[in-house]
Amino acid sequence: MLSKYVMPGNRIEIQAAERVNYVDDDEKKKVYQSQVLDVVSEDRFEMRMPMEQSKLVLLPVNTEYEVFFYTSAGVYQSLATVVDRYKTENQFVLLMELSSSLSKFQRREYYRLSCALDMEARLLAEEEIEALGMKFDFLERRRPLQHNVIVDISGGGIRFVGEQVYEPESLIYCRYNLDRGGKTKEYSIIAKVLVVKKLEDKPGYYEHRAHYINIETAEREEIIRFIFEQERKNRKREKDL
Repeated sequence: MLSKYVMPGNRIEIQAAERVNYVDDDEKKKVYQSQVLDVVSEDRFEMRMPMEQSKLVLLPVNTEYEVFFYTSAGVYQSLATVVDRYKTENQFVLLMELSSSLSKFQRREYYRLSCALDMEARLLAEEEIEALGMKFDFLERRRPLQHNVIVDISGGGIRFVGEQVYEPESLIYCRYNLDRGGKTKEYSIIAKVLVVKKLEDKPGYYEHRAHYINIETAEREEIIRFIFEQERKNRKREKDL
C-alpha cells in the first residue's frame, strides 16, 4: 500500500494520536515536520528524525502517531507506530510501521474572512524547497519580498492580490501581522499556490489562492480565533449602525 502512494523525499507531518493518553496536552498539540527517507515494505517506512529549534526530537519507541504524507497525488494519512530509532549514513532515522490503513486526507473547510491585510511574499528558491520540513531556519532571510494584500483569510489559507504573479503549485514564503487583544504578532508561513487569476479591472495585478503547508497547529488556531474575533466585531458594528 505504501509504495503505491509514498516515495522517498515526500514531506510528512506527525503528531501524537488522539487516543494516546500518556502525553501532556502541549505534546498532543505539537506537529513535527520531517521527510520520508525510504519505503521499507508495504507497511513500514523510514523517516528523518524530526527537529525542533535545531534539536532532534526523540519520539519514543512503541508510541503511536498520526502521520500525514504530502505526495504528488495529494495528502494521505495513517496511524503509525515508532518501531525503532537508529543512525545510518550520518542521519538519525525513525523506523515507522503503519497501524491503520492509508487513506486520502480530506481537508476540512475553514470560514473565510474578507479583509485587507498587508503581506510580504516571495517564491521559494530550489534549495529552500529541498530543505522544507527540516527546520524553519532554512529560509534565506535576505531575499527581497514583494508587497501584496490579503483579501480573505482562513485557517487553511489565504487569497491575496499583488503585482507579482506566481505559477500554480509553486511554493511561496508569506509574512504578515495579525492584531489580537492589542498585541501584534508576525506570522511567517509557507503556502502552496492553488489558483492564479489576472484581474481584468486592475491591469498589472493578479489574484492568488494559496493554502498553508507548514503551519503549526497553535498558529492555525490563533488565526481562526483572530477571524472569529473580527467577525464578532463586524457584526457588532452592523448592529450599532
